Amino acid sequence: MSIDVFENLYELDRVYNTCTETKSASSITTMMDTTIQMAEVALQQGGPALNNQGAAAIAVGLGALATGYAQRGIGSAAVGAVAEDDDMFVPALIFTALPETLIIIAFVTIFIAN
Repeated sequence: MSIDVFENLYELDRVYNTCTETKSASSITTMMDTTIQMAEVALQQGGPALNNQGAAAIAVGLGALATGYAQRGIGSAAVGAVAEDDDMFVPALIFTALPETLIIIAFVTIFIAN
């Protein structure tokens, strides 16, 4: 990759990070535009952007991020419920473990696909 491509990616990443911090409607629009521009810069090199292993790694990584995002809300709610009522421990444990099935299924899919 050329230096210009790296400079473009750095500038787009800076704009993207600024947009995610503010979380306003215009920032979300700007973030989406920046994401499209980042994809265009990545695809300027020609040829496939990812091989099969790279696509699998991104799929598992995004699944792991989604699992973490789901568990952050569920975990805090589960801790609050258990703090108020000890009988809520088992349902809280089940609801906390449910999002992990997403990443487990992603790993199993990777191993079956190879």
